[in-house]
Amino acid sequence: MSLSVLILAGQREGVIDPLCAEAGVERKAVIPINGRPMLLYVLDALDAAKETAGTRAPYHISGFDAGYDSRLSQSPSAPGPADSAYNALAQGISFPCLLTTCDHPLLTADMVTEFAVKSKASGADFCVGLAKKSIIAPAYPDVKRTYLKFADEAVSGCNLFYIANENGLAAIEFWKHAQHLRKQPLALARSIGWGVLFSYITHRLTMDGAFTYVSKRLKIKAKNIFISSAEAAIDVDKPSDKILVERILKSKST
Repeated sequence: MSLSVLILAGQREGVIDPLCAEAGVERKAVIPINGRPMLLYVLDALDAAKETAGTRAPYHISGFDAGYDSRLSQSPSAPGPADSAYNALAQGISFPCLLTTCDHPLLTADMVTEFAVKSKASGADFCVGLAKKSIIAPAYPDVKRTYLKFADEAVSGCNLFYIANENGLAAIEFWKHAQHLRKQPLALARSIGWGVLFSYITHRLTMDGAFTYVSKRLKIKAKNIFISSAEAAIDVDKPSDKILVERILKSKST
C-alpha cells in the first residue's frame, strides 16, 4: 500500500500560543521537545513506517514552511484546520491519505502502521483513530484527558485520520461546516441532528451507532479505528502536555 501523508501545522494568526511564547519560537511545529523540534519526531515516525504502512515522502504539510525539511512538500493552508485539510486534499494529494498533526511527538511507526492497516482492512471511505479510556487511564491515571463518552465506550482522539478516496472528503466538508458553527451551539446542534445529539447526551448512543449515523448522514462509510497505545492520544496542547511527553520520551530512551 502506498499512503500519502498530510500534516496539519497551522495556528491561529494574531494569537500567541503560550507554548511558543515559553519556548521563544513563532511556530508550534518547532517547539523543542527534549531539545529537538517537535515536528521532527512526527517525520521520523512516518519514515520508520515506510515499509509497514506505505507512508512515502515527501509528506505534505499545511500551515508551515515546507522548506524547513527536505522530506516536506507545501500544501495550501486556510484559517482553520478543517479548511486547510480540505484545501490540501482537494488540490492533488493522492488517495489514500493519512492525516495527522505536527504536535504529536509521541507518534511511532507502530501507531501509524496499526492505524493504516486497520483502516485499509475496514474498507471505509473515512476512518478516525481513537484510543479507549480503559487503555489510557491505567497507563496515565494522573493525566486529565477529554473523552467522548458513548454508551459502551469512552474514547479520546489520536489526531489520526484516514481518507481512502474522494468520498471521504465528505467528512472533511462536514468538519469544515461544524468548525464554523462552534460559536453557534444551536446551529451546530441542528447540523449534527437533535436525535443523535440527545442520544449522546443521555448516554444511549453507542460507538457503532454514532458511526452508522455519520455514514448514513454523509452517504459514505465511516469507521472508528481503535489504536492499542495510550500514547497515541497524547499530543502537545498545553505546558503540562509538554512536560508529560518529554518524560515519556526520556523513559523510552533509557
